[in-house]
Amino acid sequence: MRRLLLVFLSVFFSVAILGLPGQAFAQGSAKFAGAESCKACHEDASASYAKSVHGNKAVPGSSANRGGCESCHGAAAVHVEKSGEKVPGMVSFGNRKVDAKLKDASCLSCHEASKTLAFWKMGKHKSVGCDSCHSVHQSGKKNLKASEPELCYTCHKDIRSQVNKKSHHPIKEGKVSCSDCHDSHGTFGKKLVKADTNNELCYKCHSEKRGPYMFEHLPVEENCLNCHTPHGSNQAKLLSKKTPQLCQACHDWTRHPGGAYTSYETFKGATPSKQLTARDCMNCHSNIHGSNGPSTKGLRFVR
Repeated sequence: MRRLLLVFLSVFFSVAILGLPGQAFAQGSAKFAGAESCKACHEDASASYAKSVHGNKAVPGSSANRGGCESCHGAAAVHVEKSGEKVPGMVSFGNRKVDAKLKDASCLSCHEASKTLAFWKMGKHKSVGCDSCHSVHQSGKKNLKASEPELCYTCHKDIRSQVNKKSHHPIKEGKVSCSDCHDSHGTFGKKLVKADTNNELCYKCHSEKRGPYMFEHLPVEENCLNCHTPHGSNQAKLLSKKTPQLCQACHDWTRHPGGAYTSYETFKGATPSKQLTARDCMNCHSNIHGSNGPSTKGLRFVR
C-alpha cells in the first residue's frame, strides 16, 4: 500500500510540474526551459502558436499545449543557455536540412494513434515530412499551409498542367479536390487512391458505368485508365488518345477497315460514305462501357 502511494505521488507531482508554463523542468536527462523563455526570442511564433489548435488550452488531452513549444521542438534549456545556438535533440520544423523522420517522430508521438495515419509508413509521403504540408502554428483546415489543390501543386507540377487541359475533372473549378480521390497519409491502393482498385474509385462518382452488363467491354472491366487519363486530356471525355486511334490500339483493321480511304473508296457519286464523314467508332458503338442489348447488337456495343 505504501509503495502504491509513493508511485501515485511521484506521478502527481510530475504532471503538476509539466503543467506549469514558463518554469524549467527536467524529464530524464533533458532540461526544459518553459514557454516564457521561448517567447523572449520567438515572440511572433509564440503568438501564432497560442492562437492555434495545438496551443489552445481548451483542447482536452493535448500534450502539445501542456508542454508548450518544447512539446514538439524538444527540451530547450541548453538552447537558451547558449543564446539560441543549435543543440542536438531539438527539432527545427520548416528546415529541409533536418531529417524528415526526426520531424515526423515529433508529430507521430501524439498523432500516431489517429486512424487517418494508419497507413502512413506505407505511403510515399513519409519521406517528405509532415511539416512540408502542415504547420503547427496555423489554425486553418487541418493546419494546411495552403488550400487544395495549390498545396499539392507545389510538388506535383505535372498534374497542374494536366488539369489545365481542355478536358479535365473539375478540380480548378472547386467541385473536386485532390483528397476526394487520394489519401496523402497512405493507402493500400496505388498512387495513394482511396480504393482497392482504380475502377472502384471511379465508380464512387460514375456508378452508371459499373453495370451489371450482359456484355462487358473487357478493357473497361479491367481498368478505367486503359482508355481514360484521370486529371486532364486534350481529347474529349478524358480519353488518353483520340478515337478511332484509341480503339485501334486493341482492334486492328481486320474485318473492319479503320485506315484512311481514297476518293475512289469513299465517294459514290456526290455523297461521301459514313467512313469519311465524322469517322468515329462511337458513332455506332455508343454503349462502349457495356451493353444489355439483344443478340449481336449488344455484343458489339451498338445502339
